Amino acid sequence: MAERGGRLRGWAYDLMQCLVLALTACVLLFSFALRFVVVDGNSMYPTLHDGDLLVISGMWGEPGPGDIIVFRDDDYLEKPLVKRVIAVGGQTVDIDFDLGKVYVDGAPLDEPYIAGLTLNELDFSGPVTVPEGELFVLGDNRNASKDSRDARLGCVDERGVLGRVYFRILPFDRLGSMVSQ
Repeated sequence: MAERGGRLRGWAYDLMQCLVLALTACVLLFSFALRFVVVDGNSMYPTLHDGDLLVISGMWGEPGPGDIIVFRDDDYLEKPLVKRVIAVGGQTVDIDFDLGKVYVDGAPLDEPYIAGLTLNELDFSGPVTVPEGELFVLGDNRNASKDSRDARLGCVDERGVLGRVYFRILPFDRLGSMVSQ
């Protein structure tokens, strides 16, 4: 009987060790490598919806064209914004609002992810060459998005980027990767 009690205590001790290790790993992972962000608004529709829960990280490489990022620009808005990177420093962006097409370095973008053609000019007066260390961003719902076309935001400083979006967690019916969308 004493042998059985010793095995039970050993099993309980091993279980507690595993739980403490798993909890510590989760705390470290979500404190330093990953963050959760909730989408607020419909500027990224149809790719993302209002209320979607996202996993982001700023640890693995610089954001590039096509990446969905979360950033802050406290001069523009105090809450984090979610947008798609269209161009990086040194690239030139132009938009033909009659055709609804976006051009980067003179080539039209293939954008199967957008909700509609880019018809809303906001304050955009192009072409615009993106300064080094900055990003030109647009929402996928172009005609309902405040983005780099708005002079109050303009190009986004890379230092304000909180991270790239990697996964959508909630809702479960749209669970999945956001990389290379």
